[in-house]
Amino acid sequence: MIIQKSIFLLAGVLILGSCSNNDNDDTNVGPTGPPVETGTPNTSYQPAFSGQTRAGSIQTTTEFESKVITNGLSAPWGVAYLPDGRLLVTEKAGNIKIVTQAGVISNALTGVPAVNPADQGGLLGICLDPAYETNRMIYWVFSEAAAGGNITAVAKGRISNNETAVENVAVIYRSNTPNASTLHYGGRVLFDKTGNLFVSIGERSVLQTRPLAQAVNSSLGKVVRITTSGQAASGNPTITGTGALPELYTIGHRNPQGLAIHPTTGELWQSEHGPRGGDEINRIKAGANYGWPTITYGIEYGGAKIGDGITQKEGMEQPVYYWDPVVSPSGMTFYSGKRIPEWENNLFIGALSGMHIVRLAIKDNKVAGEERLLSSESQRFRDITQGKDEALYAVTDQGRLYKIDKK
Repeated sequence: MIIQKSIFLLAGVLILGSCSNNDNDDTNVGPTGPPVETGTPNTSYQPAFSGQTRAGSIQTTTEFESKVITNGLSAPWGVAYLPDGRLLVTEKAGNIKIVTQAGVISNALTGVPAVNPADQGGLLGICLDPAYETNRMIYWVFSEAAAGGNITAVAKGRISNNETAVENVAVIYRSNTPNASTLHYGGRVLFDKTGNLFVSIGERSVLQTRPLAQAVNSSLGKVVRITTSGQAASGNPTITGTGALPELYTIGHRNPQGLAIHPTTGELWQSEHGPRGGDEINRIKAGANYGWPTITYGIEYGGAKIGDGITQKEGMEQPVYYWDPVVSPSGMTFYSGKRIPEWENNLFIGALSGMHIVRLAIKDNKVAGEERLLSSESQRFRDITQGKDEALYAVTDQGRLYKIDKK
């Protein structure tokens, strides 16, 4: 067991409120310190507004602990909390397993379609049907080898009564622009408040597919909204252009690996990997264009500018927050519990290259403070979720499952 305590004397740092979808919420973010990021940025790009990057540091005042439930997983990618307190975990190689609070790991459930686990592919994000307790249905994203290349796909199935298999599996959605690339699949899935699914899909990284993030006839570099049978959901925004896909919800994304719905406003938020610099947190607005690769706060890995080297353009959304240098944000969740009051409605994000969990306090839809949790663990945090017990659960590339809760 690994325990981390956080006890600070500055009670004024306590976060008491919640964020809102207006500019007059009563969130009380106390005094902040210097930004947690002290590294040299990769560019001289300037933020579009104050607090868009390198927000002031905050510190959790409530004493909490983190413990490793197990370190016996193999490259876990997604985690979901089951009604009885166990955890449903995907492993990159193509497995879905169940883990108890005592750290007992089940055998891989049978019936799961084959994945292409090369590079950034594999069995990715997972979520439960809101009616799981009666229908036992789950939904997941995976990379699939297809004619013409690899694609991002979404499947659903029912966990058998004896919990050894996924039954009646169906692939309900496939991205429509296959490519040989084994990078940037995106890969998160979650339900909205109307019973439809949001799915994040990457632009596959290579120069050939990068422009497709702006192409409305391609599902690459998009957030799509679909029904549980894989059709375009009713009420999707009207996105104009030749061959525009009806499932598109937003366009202009690079590699979006995190989705979360704000517990108070109901709005969708998203994390997105940038290139060298330019990792983003976005508040998702139906029908909006988030700019990639036309605008970005990052540069090519080799140092060259991307496109015209611009960070703003009319008709394209700015990120709520960005990092330079990158932290590589992946799965994320909003905290809606009461056990640690200052965390309420804060956004928690697993950081891969950053090797920590990001905590962002948000006020008026802007980041008011940033904290880095579990940075001493030296783990690549891949996903994080909140349980009905109000604890946070996080998985790491190195195979750990953490529980984080009030001490």
